[in-house]
Amino acid sequence: MGDEEARSASPPGPAHVRAIEEAVLARWQPRVRARRRARAEAEGFVFYTRARFGFAAPAGSSDDPRVRWITQDLPGEVARELFAARDAGAGEQQQTVILARAPGHAYFRDWGRRAHGLHIVFSDVEFADFSIA
Repeated sequence: MGDEEARSASPPGPAHVRAIEEAVLARWQPRVRARRRARAEAEGFVFYTRARFGFAAPAGSSDDPRVRWITQDLPGEVARELFAARDAGAGEQQQTVILARAPGHAYFRDWGRRAHGLHIVFSDVEFADFSIA
């Protein structure tokens, strides 16, 4: 294998990945993105994930953190918070905190009707996807 082939087989570094993301965002249908963002902020979105999710609870309890499939409708305020964080330069860690809080409030706390004050665990994310109507 020549030097040229070896270089193209290695994964891109963080700077290269950022440059690719910026180029895609700059060119990918800005009006479509703006309409989708406005719709998500107004109407909410569906969040799909497979991750370790639960309360910091005793092992074996029904709320013990474990890998779960979660599909949850989330309100527009969560979309606004996520977009605002991204626009402000928030990293993946900060956005994950927002995503842990939102489905935790909906899924475990039943929109504030139970389980007040318990710490939600959201880690080991295998995938996360979003759907906007």
